Amino acid sequence: QVQYVETGGGLVQPGGSLRLSCTASGFTFSNCDMGWYRQPPGKERGLVASIRPTGSTTAYADSVKGRFTISRDNDRSTLFLDMSRLMPEDTAVYYCRCRTLPVWGQGTQVTVSS
Repeated sequence: QVQYVETGGGLVQPGGSLRLSCTASGFTFSNCDMGWYRQPPGKERGLVASIRPTGSTTAYADSVKGRFTISRDNDRSTLFLDMSRLMPEDTAVYYCRCRTLPVWGQGTQVTVSS
């Protein structure tokens, strides 16, 4: 079945950086538009960044443009999110997902705080 394992979260100070990874299985990763989503405390989950199957096209929410970079390694069925200049409002549980498959993983917690 479809599974995601998100890793790389943690506690980081404002202005710091983190790299999230997501290893996927149970479907043809290289055929999927992939996305990183996040759910801040008390708020709804929303799309942060997306990437087309070949990696040639990416898109970002306005709140993370210029700070976050999404990438993928189709040979390893792995999705990445490089986050820099982190702010307290980036605090959330981060999830990855194939945009056409309605399955979620456990996510990874990112907390930005001094």
